[in-house]
Amino acid sequence: MTQPAIEAFFDEPTNTISYLVGDPATRAAAIIDPVLDFDLASGIADTRSAERIIAFAREHDWRIEMVLETHAHADHLSAAPFIKAHTGAWIGIGAHIRDVQRLFRPVFAMTDLNTDGSDFDRLFDDGERFAIGGLEVEALHVPGHTPADLAYLIGHSAFVGDTLFMPDYGTARADFPGGDARTLYRSIRRLLSLPDQTRLFLCHDYKAPGRDEYRWETTVGEQRRSSVHVHDGVTEDEFVAMRERRDAGLSVPKLLLPSIQVNIRAGHFAEAEANGVAYLRIPVKWRGPKSEM
Repeated sequence: MTQPAIEAFFDEPTNTISYLVGDPATRAAAIIDPVLDFDLASGIADTRSAERIIAFAREHDWRIEMVLETHAHADHLSAAPFIKAHTGAWIGIGAHIRDVQRLFRPVFAMTDLNTDGSDFDRLFDDGERFAIGGLEVEALHVPGHTPADLAYLIGHSAFVGDTLFMPDYGTARADFPGGDARTLYRSIRRLLSLPDQTRLFLCHDYKAPGRDEYRWETTVGEQRRSSVHVHDGVTEDEFVAMRERRDAGLSVPKLLLPSIQVNIRAGHFAEAEANGVAYLRIPVKWRGPKSEM
């Protein structure tokens, strides 16, 4: 079985890892979870991280044919549209993105948002197979962090998004709308039923206490032996109790509001106003007397 060539690109401001995954025989490649650089304080977005990946691909003769999103991220904005515009790549995500769109459409009063997934070019069902050149890819639906999470299994490698972190750090939160700790446990056990030598490539790393360097590759066997949250022997009820207790104390991701609005549109901003500027919405939940507004 031909194995993919894999190049990782780490974005420290969002602790996100994007991947260029290619077929050495045909030079066809995919980009998984690309980051759009966005400064919340100034509202300035730029494409230097995506440009870096495209430049690497061109330098090494990779032909970018697709962008694969593991889910609608809540901690960074997607650069998928920029990559599509500069390479002709199509954009794919799990078919359950429709559920996420329906959840958040009323939250942001996005009356112009289609909730049929049509902002994306391809929607993958669980178990669906497609190709990167001569490499077969299997889409695995692994909900729990969000309803739409996918892992992409390519040869002996799986790109698991936010579902798992490094064994010394644990697992993804499950308290976003549509998330569920019990569902997350079952999705993780599905991933950990793959052969022990399966390489797992993660979307984030935050340096567990006592670790000095970032890491984003592990294996099924390593997770089963030493994950601080889901090593073999941890029951579903134990995991759910831990995850719900931990989630209750987590802060909201800094880029949550802009990320969700953009990413459920396949990385597109709302249409710019007459002044050429696109705007994002901030839902305000008033707790004091309305007379003080």
